[in-house]
Amino acid sequence: MARPNDEGGAQTPEEFAREELRGKREAAGLTQEGLGERIFATGAYVGMMESGRRRLRPEIAKLIDRELNTGDYFYRLAKAFKSKHIEYFATVAELEGLATATYEYACMLVPGLLQTEDYARAVIRAASPTALGERVEALVAARIERARLLVDPETPEVWVVLHESVLRTTVGGPAVMAAQLRRISSYVRAHRITVQVVPFSAGAHGALNSLVRIIQFADAPDVAYTEGPHAGQLLDYPALVQRYWRSYDLARAAALSPEVSLTLIESVAEEYATCAQT
Repeated sequence: MARPNDEGGAQTPEEFAREELRGKREAAGLTQEGLGERIFATGAYVGMMESGRRRLRPEIAKLIDRELNTGDYFYRLAKAFKSKHIEYFATVAELEGLATATYEYACMLVPGLLQTEDYARAVIRAASPTALGERVEALVAARIERARLLVDPETPEVWVVLHESVLRTTVGGPAVMAAQLRRISSYVRAHRITVQVVPFSAGAHGALNSLVRIIQFADAPDVAYTEGPHAGQLLDYPALVQRYWRSYDLARAAALSPEVSLTLIESVAEEYATCAQT
């Protein structure tokens, strides 16, 4: 039977794991900093796992089991938490829900948070052409569910910088692209997100040539996330995060203003819509 949580409801498996980690760490006489040193992490990272701001990952759970002499207890707990998302993105998806602001640069594809269902399906299918339909649809559903973050009219703040390549790369066909760009336009016109476009005419600029996100929290340091075709990396080393901030700021400096960017997005959307009709 599940234990009650602090609010009187049934305790979730994640809450149980966090409570167990805190309890067994304290029973071993270790502070968060002490355990962090033993598992090659910071005390703050251990604190984030115990508070639910970081997921207990299997590779970290193995180290915890070794240091706390708990066999494979935490490893089995970690393996039991199956995410809806691709493994390397699961932690980022959790952090999204805790963020006060996210800042993103994309050079080729619309960021997942803003994707329409048809656009997401085309991207996922292109990356996994032989995947079972059920798997593709599950990933599409998980990606679309992330957009619920934007239901809140204010939090998190979302600022996205897109290279013009994102607008011009036809994903799923002209009709899909028209709908996708109109979705972005609708978020902007509702004053829910800020979007800027780096035009082809800007030439070389200081941003990265891949997807990068910087995530801010009310009570924790910023983290950066980068992603390629089949892997992603979450970075929390302060000096490195600052370098990503500099790259992001350089991209914003090279971009069109939000007003001009919106005009361009809507113009390209109409071009796609006309192409779809003909």
